[in-house]
Amino acid sequence: MSNFNAISSKNPVSALQGMGPYSQTVAFSHYNNLAAQLPIDPASGKIVAGGIKNQAQQCFENIKAIVEGIHHTMDDIVRISIFVQNIADIDVVDEVFSTFFQGYVPARTTAAVAALPMQALIQVEALVSHGEGTIPGAPQAGDLVKVARNTDQAPTSPLSTQTVAFSHYNNLTAQLPIDSKTGKIIDGGVKEQANQCLSNIKAILESINHVMDDVVRVTIFATNLSDLQTAKEVLETSYPGYVPALTTVAVSALPMGAKVQIEAVVSHGDGTPPQSPDDARNIVIKAQGTDDTAERRYSQTVAFSHYNHIAAQLAFDPKTGKMVTGDIKKQTEQCLNNIKAILEGVNHVMDDVVKINIALKDIADIDAVNEAYAKFFPAGVPARRIIGVSALPGDALIQIDAVASNAEGTPPKAASVSA
Repeated sequence: MSNFNAISSKNPVSALQGMGPYSQTVAFSHYNNLAAQLPIDPASGKIVAGGIKNQAQQCFENIKAIVEGIHHTMDDIVRISIFVQNIADIDVVDEVFSTFFQGYVPARTTAAVAALPMQALIQVEALVSHGEGTIPGAPQAGDLVKVARNTDQAPTSPLSTQTVAFSHYNNLTAQLPIDSKTGKIIDGGVKEQANQCLSNIKAILESINHVMDDVVRVTIFATNLSDLQTAKEVLETSYPGYVPALTTVAVSALPMGAKVQIEAVVSHGDGTPPQSPDDARNIVIKAQGTDDTAERRYSQTVAFSHYNHIAAQLAFDPKTGKMVTGDIKKQTEQCLNNIKAILEGVNHVMDDVVKINIALKDIADIDAVNEAYAKFFPAGVPARRIIGVSALPGDALIQIDAVASNAEGTPPKAASVSA
């Protein structure tokens, strides 16, 4: 790997430390990956008193403190992800959200989950631009700009921008199955709704001169575990060959009573100004896998520019293709061993991981997860998110996905894409 970029992990708000083995923000190349923030009062280290409004306010205050601690502002945020315990709380959360984003609004994902750490009512995470890059000792590209765009061919909202591009990525707002002409959820079951979500994504991509094959990562949220398989089958119709890295999450509820919601991260080959549009797709998507993990239908890792996106891993033993037996520690270790195998298969190591996302069937397992997790990340460097979910495929206890650095970038367009 080259020395042009370096992982930069920081904890600018010391009073927020001690909540787990992770960093508050991990920068690599042109993005800062923030750990999901709970409504913790830095003065006490405890969840703030009061209801959802107070807790939402504290989450955003914590994000603001971290962002300002690394010399950025809230307008540098390109994506916000909000997880609540009760979907009915979203209206109040939106009121608080609007006080922090009064002009520009980032791309956004919102869902209700079964549980959150420390019995919080809300958890918020942010992805932030990093214009200076992370070349040691020198600025990299401080003249890059954030480009926020909407099209009337897909649902619009005053609370989110459909796609926010910075450097070599477009971050799309998670799409609900909304008909853009009526502004309402379409009729039908999860198959019809998943198709509508993908149609909305396609419309957004076409409006910025991209196609579905430019998607590097997809996250499907569904309110019923069995519906996730149907949604995956619908997704496959859009990808007869290459399939992006995939994470599926069974949530408790989605906005507007939707059955499914789909989030996409998209390549942006031309970068953002001042780079020339003529350079579009000069960098290729590189989808790779290894026989050392159980899941092979979907791309295990999709690299584009300076990031590798690792598909969600369950505790499957690649030798048997079955879920490992045992407790949460053994399943955690297997998930992380699968991620380790994928990374080593593309000549990377666990220290290259910048962000970890964990879904737990029982949120009370966090302490045991941390114990197993520390063996793989003894310094606790990656930023991290943990949510509790109602169920996981195969009755698993845990699921983990990851984002890793890709210091060497990816080959130019002349190189072939391997699936």
